[in-house]
Amino acid sequence: MAILIVDDNQVNLFVIEKILKGAGYTDYHSFTSARELFKYLKVSDEHAQLPPADVILMDIMMPEMDGIEACKYLQKIAHLKDIPVIFVTALEDSQKVAEALDVGGVDYITKPINKIELLARLRVALRLKEEKDWHTEQDLKIRNELDLATQVQRTLLSEPIFTDHIHIAASYIPAYKLAGDLYYWHKIDEDRYAVILLDMMGHGISASLVCMFISSVLRDAIRKHTDPESVITELNRWMAYIAKDDSYLHYYFTAIYLVVDTNKKTVTYVNAGHPPGFACVDGKDFITLERGSLAVGFTEHIKVNATTLHYENSIQLLLYTDGVEEALERTGRDPIAYLQNATSQYWNPLASNSPIDMILSKDLQYNQPDDMCTVMICVQS
Repeated sequence: MAILIVDDNQVNLFVIEKILKGAGYTDYHSFTSARELFKYLKVSDEHAQLPPADVILMDIMMPEMDGIEACKYLQKIAHLKDIPVIFVTALEDSQKVAEALDVGGVDYITKPINKIELLARLRVALRLKEEKDWHTEQDLKIRNELDLATQVQRTLLSEPIFTDHIHIAASYIPAYKLAGDLYYWHKIDEDRYAVILLDMMGHGISASLVCMFISSVLRDAIRKHTDPESVITELNRWMAYIAKDDSYLHYYFTAIYLVVDTNKKTVTYVNAGHPPGFACVDGKDFITLERGSLAVGFTEHIKVNATTLHYENSIQLLLYTDGVEEALERTGRDPIAYLQNATSQYWNPLASNSPIDMILSKDLQYNQPDDMCTVMICVQS
């Protein structure tokens, strides 16, 4: 355990060194000024490896820069601010001592130095440093695991589809690293495409884990059933399974699941408690994708009703999660009217494959409290 001692008085340094050595602390370094301390810590080198330092014993009254200013400076340096600083002072000015603690000191001892008091306070500071180091290590481990989980979650999202007859793309902006929103599409056969957008209750780690589980279930459900009513019913069965009576977990999600048939020129969809999507049919008729069931997993059994839309030449659909609605509400706009109007705008995926740019300006796309996802589908005969 490395201990750094800073005092402009050589006698004080000698006394402290003697106490530390007698108590078995052999890894210590002494400095007569804050400048010498900073040189040792290489504070001017942003890429320097942190020298071993577990605690600093700092005199308050020193020439050039006193201990309070030195501590205040250390607090501004990310890799040094967690080193505990114990102030050593001959002052009886409680106001000065309070100031020293306010700038980041964890404790203080008074001169003449009492051996028992110094060692006791030193042990407390070293335990504090050990706990901080442990938490820092755990935080780093969690961050790395979150980064990995984020990468895994993003691999579950579908790549855009751009063919002569159908364009499908999405914008995906999590509020945190992990999100509770999910989109997925699958080419069933030469003419049919299945598309789903879902929004899991809540967001963050727990919601994303359930979301990833449902993603695997969804892939099997689409391949086995394809039609919207059966797929939503199957997903509800699985959500009921993970929310058994003996479990404290009760998650549910809203979703719009649809199947586009470019041969029959139909779109068959189920809206399971989701915000209404919008369709612009043949460039003139607007249709709201109304709800046809409760949210998936809300109850053990839900009644599912599918709706079929017909088009002659083209249909453009806009799906979104409620985070998009909330972002629009904060601007004072009417989300429904605004999104309906956006659906009628010509979407050129070759110019931009980010549908959310048609709805929100860049400054509204970030630092939002909820996940935001939009899916745009454009079908032409």
